[in-house]
Amino acid sequence: MNVQRITPVLVVESVEDCLSFWADRLGFVKVAEVPHGERLGFVILSAGATEIMLQSVASVRDDVPGAGAAAERASLFIEVADLAAVQRALGDWPRVVDQRDTFYGMRETIVADPAGNTVLFAQRLAPRT
Repeated sequence: MNVQRITPVLVVESVEDCLSFWADRLGFVKVAEVPHGERLGFVILSAGATEIMLQSVASVRDDVPGAGAAAERASLFIEVADLAAVQRALGDWPRVVDQRDTFYGMRETIVADPAGNTVLFAQRLAPRT
């Protein structure tokens, strides 16, 4: 599996409430955001080569309907070069989401590890511009 990067996704009650900690105190810069209703549902924060993602519980529940209790836990976003190779390696491991293409240009497969942590494998559909 050719892992290109791993980014933690912190699942939070309120994205807005967490921004002052990550941005104002620690110097992370918001590089992307996705609304969820009247609030922020998701943000990507960057500091140098480091990224962290924040996603609201409500957004996770809507985005991954089968997530169950995992919607309230941190997860990992793992960008890979070849999603089909990861899917073959997973074999018959149960999927939370078998495969989907997203509006942000990724093809994804989502599983839960043996401890119940959500692990999202993603391959970019088109090169970054």
